[in-house]
Amino acid sequence: MRTRGHTARMAVAGALAMTLGCSLAACQGGSSPEGSSPPSSSASGARPGTSPSSPGASAAPSASPAWDTDPDSLAAVGDSITRAFDACGPLADCPKSSWATGTDPAVASLASRLLDRPGRDSWNLAVSGATMADLPRQMAQAADRDPELVTVLVGANDACRPSVDAMTPVAGFRTDFEQALRTLREEAPGSQVYVASIPDLQRLWQVGRDEPDARRVWDYGICRSMLDAPRDTGEAATARRAQVSERVDAYNSVLREVCTEVRRCRWDGGEVHDYRFTANALSRWDWFHPSREGQSDLAELAYKRITDG
Repeated sequence: MRTRGHTARMAVAGALAMTLGCSLAACQGGSSPEGSSPPSSSASGARPGTSPSSPGASAAPSASPAWDTDPDSLAAVGDSITRAFDACGPLADCPKSSWATGTDPAVASLASRLLDRPGRDSWNLAVSGATMADLPRQMAQAADRDPELVTVLVGANDACRPSVDAMTPVAGFRTDFEQALRTLREEAPGSQVYVASIPDLQRLWQVGRDEPDARRVWDYGICRSMLDAPRDTGEAATARRAQVSERVDAYNSVLREVCTEVRRCRWDGGEVHDYRFTANALSRWDWFHPSREGQSDLAELAYKRITDG
């Protein structure tokens, strides 16, 4: 996979890390594809199923339609993973290589596997740098397309912060996810949802910590909460990484719990989190985002889950 020269990679490392320092760690959220401002967190704290305003609530009991294993349209929401950031080159989204909606035959995206006309009937509404606080706005944009399927992969940026103290609180993460699903249910009640788990950030550290190129790029500040001082295995650094992993686990529990309470919402069962990223599955530009190979593997995981009757 080492198809680019060492010198070229290091020449862009500083600029890359400055970009990623915002898109992966420091931004409070990304701007929307249409250029609208990012949303604020929802004020609602209701747990799913406990009030008429919860995501899966309805005014009267009704039979839920069956899960459709062959949807005809797809909208993808989320962050830089779904935008395929750094999959094709440095400092740029590469949506053609997105696991969800890409057109790259080497990736074989979810849209290309599911849809007869993927270029016409799929929309990538994800934004690099997005956190869970941005999801309600993205979900409203998805609802405008009235897709049969919406894919969700977001949350890594909530844990990838300048410090562990800056990570998104679990309660706020839950509130925003509930609001996002509520928005979809109110505005596009026929859409079904696939929710992917957040990747194991500690696994990324394990893969790259002994790679000189990875350490050089990470030293500029990529996901500092997990990747700062990657070769430090002392007590404090180990405890810091454990805190990040525990927060990711807590976020994934929220995704599972909320999705389970919502009709026609399918959780991935933790498969993306459990996926064992290898060096080949990571971008050589940042050793953090999925490469085209990694994007293809994410597409395969999603396809199997969505088409499982």
